[in-house]
Amino acid sequence: MRVKHSWVLALILSGCQLTQPTDSGEAVSPETNTSTIKQTEPSARPAKPSVKPEPTVTPETQQDVWQRIAMQLEMPIPDHKLVNYYRTWYLKHPNHLKTVSQRAEPFLYLITEKIEQREMPLELALLPIVESSFDAFAYSHGSAAGLWQFVPATGKQQGLKQNFWYDGRRDVSAATDAALDYLTYLNKRFDGEWTHAIAAYNSGGGRVSSAIRKNTKLGKPTDFFSLDLPKETSGYVPKLLALADIIANQDKYGIEIPAIINQPVVEMVDPKEQLDLAIAAGYAGISVKQLQSLNPAYNQWATAPDGPHQLLLPTDSVDKFNQAVSENRGKGLKVVRYKVKSGDSLSVLAKKYNTTSQVIRNANHLTGNNIRVGQHLMIPTSTRDDQAYALSAANRLAKTQATTRGQFKLTHTVRSGESLWSIARANKVSHQSLAKWNGMGPKDTLRVGQKLVIWKNSSDGAIIRTVFYNVRTGDTISGIASKFRVKSNDIVKWNDLNKQKYLKPGQKLKLYVDVTKVSV
Repeated sequence: MRVKHSWVLALILSGCQLTQPTDSGEAVSPETNTSTIKQTEPSARPAKPSVKPEPTVTPETQQDVWQRIAMQLEMPIPDHKLVNYYRTWYLKHPNHLKTVSQRAEPFLYLITEKIEQREMPLELALLPIVESSFDAFAYSHGSAAGLWQFVPATGKQQGLKQNFWYDGRRDVSAATDAALDYLTYLNKRFDGEWTHAIAAYNSGGGRVSSAIRKNTKLGKPTDFFSLDLPKETSGYVPKLLALADIIANQDKYGIEIPAIINQPVVEMVDPKEQLDLAIAAGYAGISVKQLQSLNPAYNQWATAPDGPHQLLLPTDSVDKFNQAVSENRGKGLKVVRYKVKSGDSLSVLAKKYNTTSQVIRNANHLTGNNIRVGQHLMIPTSTRDDQAYALSAANRLAKTQATTRGQFKLTHTVRSGESLWSIARANKVSHQSLAKWNGMGPKDTLRVGQKLVIWKNSSDGAIIRTVFYNVRTGDTISGIASKFRVKSNDIVKWNDLNKQKYLKPGQKLKLYVDVTKVSV
């Protein structure tokens, strides 16, 4: 299917020039064969001009990281229907691989080097394409996050912190190390069989082991393609092999994947203090959005108070950043002096300033949550407004929730005891869709007060329109519901009225009304 280790072949050929055949056919080096060479007088003929040796071709000398990877791909590509299917799919969707290459550009060299240092198969550098299409902010239906799609439990098992400030599953460098650690463990578990290890990365080691035991008991082969595995896993390894074949044979398949320069484009720095991302971006001379795109692990407006603090930066901005940090040590955060008012609590202030109660406690050396009216608190806060941190968790969620998924949108405030399933059932939508609309996984838990969007389409000839109704004296929820042919509970949900006992004249209500049933 392809030339394996062409750079090794080049080395072998160059090595052949250093040996001379003996009468027996054995190759011996010039040093060990001098006694058999007849000594002659120096020739009077002019010496032939020396021939400049061809440069040695190695993965490191390639201009394109994709080619660097291609030269080191080793796993055999079977003639199997699933491999053929996914190869055909990728070839018919060349724009997908172009998008992947654009997303991979800052990170592929870093990942490739880490894999080479461990002497692991370079096919593993392609796994983020299968897992996340190289989207560092990817969040899947199974609550998996980041390029390597770690679920929360496995991420924590591999040492990736996950909290309000930081999610190590989206830290490209840390998550790559964790993924390679995990794959190394799985490869050892499956006696060096990489297809089994890669399948286990997708569905778990227990499931693959069980499938192997089942086939062994039945006297069947235990290679990957013979195992009875879940549908997703059965396609997982073929996708990777199809990609490897395409990467190694772009000319053969008539596809051109945008090149990625084969040299470092980002570098890790550690300022050893918490930094506002806007201030850090200023130090580096780049935009806040660019800084966040390189460091998707930071959920909020700053790096984590207790670490990690490290940042990936463009290589040409590192010196400028380090100098700015050195000159402004301790000035990387804005702190406001706040006078406590009646009704304030640490949790209220934390929400107001987009921080945590613990951060406020630490900043003020508080041992508990008690604060008093008139007390002054020092509160770390962002230097820019929320919109400046375009890729923060809150802004990404807002963008997801604003994406149109139907003809009209409802907003639901989570109450105690509710789940995605119960809310979806009450609104006659699937819980998988509800999760997707709100940037969640179907198994994610909800918190009281959380805002969810619910999208609906008109059905059975209904034409739904948004109506804003001004409450009049004497109006009741049930009376308005009857007038507009909607449910009282829906009016409560649409307007977050669960805590209000009475309507007030002049109050504006939002209603979603079927205009085929009522005159508006």
